[in-house]
Amino acid sequence: MGPCHHYPQPRRVNVLTAALAHRAAQQPQSTVLDDGHEAVSAAALWHDVEQLAGVFRARGVRRLALLADNAPNWVRVDLAAQVAGVCLVPVPTFFSASQRAHVLEASGAEAIVVSAGLLDALRDALSGVAIAGRHEALFTGLTMAPLATNAGGAIPPGTAKITFTSGSTGSPKGVCLSTQQCLRVAQSLQAAVGLSAPRHLSILPLSTLLENIAGVYMPLLAGGSIILSAPTELGLAGSSGVDAQRLLSAISRWNPHTLIVIPQLLTLFDRALRAGWQPPPALAFVAVGGARVAPELLHRVREGGLPVYEGYGLSECASVVSLNTPAADHAGSSGRVLPHVKVSVRDGELMVDGNRFLGYLGDPASWGSGPVATGDLGQLDTRGFLTVSGRRKHLLISSYGRNISPEWVESELLADGCLLQAVVLGDARPYCVALVYPARQDISNAQINASIEAANAALPDYARVQDWIRLASPLSADNGLLTENGRPCRARIAEQFAARLAQCYLPEKECLAP
Repeated sequence: MGPCHHYPQPRRVNVLTAALAHRAAQQPQSTVLDDGHEAVSAAALWHDVEQLAGVFRARGVRRLALLADNAPNWVRVDLAAQVAGVCLVPVPTFFSASQRAHVLEASGAEAIVVSAGLLDALRDALSGVAIAGRHEALFTGLTMAPLATNAGGAIPPGTAKITFTSGSTGSPKGVCLSTQQCLRVAQSLQAAVGLSAPRHLSILPLSTLLENIAGVYMPLLAGGSIILSAPTELGLAGSSGVDAQRLLSAISRWNPHTLIVIPQLLTLFDRALRAGWQPPPALAFVAVGGARVAPELLHRVREGGLPVYEGYGLSECASVVSLNTPAADHAGSSGRVLPHVKVSVRDGELMVDGNRFLGYLGDPASWGSGPVATGDLGQLDTRGFLTVSGRRKHLLISSYGRNISPEWVESELLADGCLLQAVVLGDARPYCVALVYPARQDISNAQINASIEAANAALPDYARVQDWIRLASPLSADNGLLTENGRPCRARIAEQFAARLAQCYLPEKECLAP
C-alpha cells in the first residue's frame, strides 16, 4: 500500500522517527504494524510516512485533524505529521457528533484525514464546519479533505499534538503537547518496562493519549511491533461495549507481550480467569490505568496468571507519571514515579513537575511553567511509590462531616468481580448510595446485596454503602456518562438519576444512617 503521488520530502527528525528510519535501513523487512490483513514492514512504513509528510507540507497544512479507528493508517498519519512539523488533532471516534464538531471548530484544523468507514460520522460532525474542497485519496480507505473553519484557538509555540479529554462536564478541553514531551514518556516507559522488541496488542483507541504513547511510541522505540486489529475484530463496540469471548480469543490468537487496559476490562479478565481462560504464554506485561483498582482484584488476576501492573498519569503530563513493574512493584500503589518527572504533595494534592504540558488550547493564561496541580489526592512514600486515593473535586463530605473518596469505596465494591461498574454518590447526605451494574445479567439482586455487604465490611461505617440502585444498562462514553478512560461523569450521572437517588434518601431511610 502506498500513496498515489510523490511530493518533496522534508524531514523533522526526532528520536522516534530516527529510530524508524534506522530500522528501515538495517531491518527493512521486519514487521512493525499488523492488522491481521496487512503486515507493514519498517521500510514500507518509513516510505509511506515520508510520502505523507510531503503531501501535508505541499498542501500547506499546519493543523490536521484525524478521525479513524485503530489501524496502520492511524500510525502512518501520526508519524507523518511529526516528520512534516504539522500539529495533529486526533478526534476520538467515541465522541458524540457535537463533541467532534467542537474539536474541529476549537482546534482550527485546516484539513481532516478520515477513514472510509467514518465518513458518515464526519458528515454528522460538520454542522458548523464546511468541507472547503475536494477529498483527496491518500491510501486505500483513507481520505483527506480541507476544512473551512475559523482560525481556532491560539496554541502555545511548539505544539505538535492537541489531545482532547472529555472530562466530566462541558465541552472537551484541548491539551497542547510537544513531540518531545510525548517521547520523554515513551522513553521512560521503555526503560521501566525493559522488554526488547515487544509485540503490543492495541485495545484502547489510539486517540487515547495513553495508548498512543505507551502502545505505539514505546514499542517502536524498543524495536517492537504493534497489532492494530479493527475494533470489531477485537469484540469492541463504541467505547464500552465488549464481546468478551471475541476479545479473549483475539488476545490468545495474537499472543502479545504487552497490553494496556482500563479497570473495567480487568474485571472482564477476572471473570474469564475464574472460568478457566489461560492467558497466552508470551504475555509479560499488562498495564492498567484510568481509575483506582482494588488490591484484591489485582492480586486475584495475578494469581490467575495475568501479569498486571497499575499505573497513574494524566494528559497534562503527556500521560504516564508512575508505574509498577516487575522490578519495582508495590501492591496497592500506582507505582514508582518515572524518572522524567518529579512528584510532590501539597495539602494532600499531587503536584507533578518536569514534563508539564504546554498549555490548554485557546487559554494563554495556562501557558507557563511550574508544577501541574493534578486535582488528585495521594501520598508519596520514601521509596518513590505513589498512592492515589481519589479526586479532590470528587471528595464527598457527608452530612456528618466525614470526608469520603468515592473512588476508594468504588474500588472495594468492584473487588470481588460481582459488579462491572459502581458509582458512589452522597455529598452532603448522611450516607453513600451506589449505582451498580452487574458483571453478568444472571446475577441476582441478592448476590449484589451480598457483594456490597462484603465490601462494606472492609470500610469504616461512615463510608459504607447503605442503599444501591441496579442500572438497566451500563454507563458508557456513548451515553455521556463515562469519560474516554472509563471514569464516571459524576455530575451527569447524579443529574440523570436524581429522581431514583432521591428515593434512597427518604426520611424513614435517613434515620437509619450511622
